[in-house]
Amino acid sequence: MTGPASSNAGSLLVRDLEVGYGAGFALPAMTFEVARGEVVGIIGPNGSGKSTLLKGIARVLPLSGGQVLIGGQDIGRIAGRVAYVPQREDVNWDFPATALDVVLMGRYRRTGWFRRPDRASRALAHEALGRLGLDGMGDRHISQFSGGQQQRIFLARALVQEPLVLLLDEPFTGIDAANRTLLHELIAELARTGVIVLMATHDLDEVSSICSSVCCLNHRLVAFGPTATTYTPETIRATFGGQIAVFS
Repeated sequence: MTGPASSNAGSLLVRDLEVGYGAGFALPAMTFEVARGEVVGIIGPNGSGKSTLLKGIARVLPLSGGQVLIGGQDIGRIAGRVAYVPQREDVNWDFPATALDVVLMGRYRRTGWFRRPDRASRALAHEALGRLGLDGMGDRHISQFSGGQQQRIFLARALVQEPLVLLLDEPFTGIDAANRTLLHELIAELARTGVIVLMATHDLDEVSSICSSVCCLNHRLVAFGPTATTYTPETIRATFGGQIAVFS
């Protein structure tokens, strides 16, 4: 589906969205809708706009036009429940913060930026770290963790936001098999509770294995729809051109 969408209750509606850099725009107008509990894989060549789309939805980048609505309301009204996990290279791992500090950042929109986290928030943060296999490691500096552990810290931060929408930018890059399985299970669990997950990835196997829908980009919206009917050799060729071999 690439045309105007319906308005299912609680769905995420991207309507005529343009994401801009300076005077121009990086992505032209696109429209699609994601139902609650869907996991959408965003695929395309390097530089095709995957990260740009996620940053536009998260309001990390300015919108040149269009809207992002959830349940019919502007997504900015629930910004505290939109969790964005950036690529690891976008994070300053030398920043003076512990794992617990990073996770607690997910509570600041609720507790206030200038208030100390309350006992309930700290308990949620410790619970999230434990859920992701990092129990007892909250006091360690973030630079002391492996790549997979660092990814899990940011996922823990997302969990304490109690998100309605989870935006993941290349979450499996540099992740070993054990961490990959853990992330698969977490994404599936969140989807079962109705969380909308959008995941930019260059790993096409991840799309076929865990995504219910696929969003294909190449500086524009090439295709959007259920993985079973949209993730086809023809669509992959249209998305990647001659950059990838497609095996039937």
